[in-house]
Amino acid sequence: MTTRAEPGDDQSDPGLSTIMSERRRLINLAYRLLGSLADAEDVVQEAYARWYAMSAREQQAIESPGAWLMTVASRICLNLLGSARARRETYVGDWIPEPLPEPAEWLTGGSGADGTDPADRVTLDESVTMAFLVVLDSMTPAERVAFVLHDVFRYPFGEVAEIVGRTPAACRQLASSARRRIRTSQSPATSSAGQADIVRQFRTAWEAKDIDALIGLLDPDAVATADGGGLAITHLHPIVGSSQIARAYAEIARVSGDRTTFLECTVNGLPGLVAQQDGTLSTVFAFEIAADRIRHIWAVRNPEKLRPWRIS
Repeated sequence: MTTRAEPGDDQSDPGLSTIMSERRRLINLAYRLLGSLADAEDVVQEAYARWYAMSAREQQAIESPGAWLMTVASRICLNLLGSARARRETYVGDWIPEPLPEPAEWLTGGSGADGTDPADRVTLDESVTMAFLVVLDSMTPAERVAFVLHDVFRYPFGEVAEIVGRTPAACRQLASSARRRIRTSQSPATSSAGQADIVRQFRTAWEAKDIDALIGLLDPDAVATADGGGLAITHLHPIVGSSQIARAYAEIARVSGDRTTFLECTVNGLPGLVAQQDGTLSTVFAFEIAADRIRHIWAVRNPEKLRPWRIS
């Protein structure tokens, strides 16, 4: 691959600070490709391991260490995406991307166990909303990598082609196909303040077990999906329809009673909710809102996907 020079690269002696400064971009890339922070961190660790497995002479021969690391991380992700489909066949229930809190709410607080600042993990923008990640997950591995590298990280198709193992023209078609999927799934924009108000109303109606109010906040064809991964009790199949969702969620509130508290928060950059049961965070809820109605609810209960979260 003909790598591009990147700001801060030391051509003669890429030191530790220069190499480690790429961590943020690598985590951002891998999370968008895999939908899992844990897997993204594993990918970044593997990319660095491959860098430090080289001799000093081999390292110094690389024009841009940052671009080299991005290429290696992308290829690792591509391989993981190929095997992920087989792993999903044994996953209990629906698989939902790992939800992310606001940077201020990272479990590790001021710094991670590895000494990194939480702000260096994932930048929250429209390319990490839950709805966006769910669409990415429906793509083929090659589509996903081509689209994220080109449309999100602005890699030219010539370089994308070397990573994906296709021609530039084929990668252009892959990205175009991915774009069509994104456009087809996109909802009419609702302001962040408007979304927060709807989520707040949903929380109030849910706590009151007000089925009619819940139905009024839901799109008639709304879908509620849950991910327990076999490690937490939840509905195994999507609930479809405003009436069915309202009744199911009212029943959840009735059963949980006073043991559960719902709190408003930010999930992947948009208004969401978390549920605490007996003071312990048990569920993160992400929402897709269109035309002032909730179109999709994603409830993540798999405790392995809730590790980054802390709610004071």
